[in-house]
Amino acid sequence: MSTSSTPEPPTKQLENLKLENGSGQGDKPATPPSTPTPPPSTLEEQFKLFSKFGDPKSDGRQITLSNSDKWMKQAKVIDGKKITTTDTGIYFKKLKSLKVGIVDYKKFLEDLAKNKKIEYEEIKSKLANCGPPGHHGVGKVHNTSAVDRLTDTSKYTGTHKQRFDETGKGKGIAGRKELLDDSGYVSGYQNKDTYQKKE
Repeated sequence: MSTSSTPEPPTKQLENLKLENGSGQGDKPATPPSTPTPPPSTLEEQFKLFSKFGDPKSDGRQITLSNSDKWMKQAKVIDGKKITTTDTGIYFKKLKSLKVGIVDYKKFLEDLAKNKKIEYEEIKSKLANCGPPGHHGVGKVHNTSAVDRLTDTSKYTGTHKQRFDETGKGKGIAGRKELLDDSGYVSGYQNKDTYQKKE
C-alpha cells in the first residue's frame, strides 16, 4: 500500500517552469509591453499651447507672430530657404492684427502655403505633430580666462581696488565715495567720546 513517490528529475522541473517572458517549453518570448503612443494632437490643441508659451497673460485663444514663428521653427516649417521669418511676417501682417485667433490663423497658413507653393495639409500636419513648446538650443555658459581675469578683485588697481576688502567682498558706498565724518569733533581730537553728559 505504501508506494514511495520518487522526486521528478530536475530537467522535468525546468520544462514546467514558466518564465516572465514565456514558458520553458520553447515558446517564443513574449514581446515587452510597448509604451502607449500619445494620441495625435490637433492643430487647435497645439495652437492653444503655443499661444500661451512665454506669455502668462494669454488665455490660448490668440497667437502672436513671435509665438507663431517659434512654433513653425520647432515644427521645421520655417527652414530658412523655402519659408523664412520674413515671409511669415509679411503674410501675418496682412491680417492687420497683432494677435489672431485660430480661424484667422488658418487663413494665414492657407495664404502662406498658396504663395510659397507648399501643400496646406503638409504645413498643418507638421504644426500639429511637432510636440509641446520647449526651449531648444540653450547652451551652458563657458567660463573663460577673460571672465576670470575681469572678476578677480585682487588684480584691480587704482580707485577700483579701494572698492573691495581683502577677501574680495565689496565695501558698498564706502568704497565709492569719501564719506565725511560728521561726529562733531575735529580731525585731530584725541579724547573723542570721553565727555559725559550731566544728568
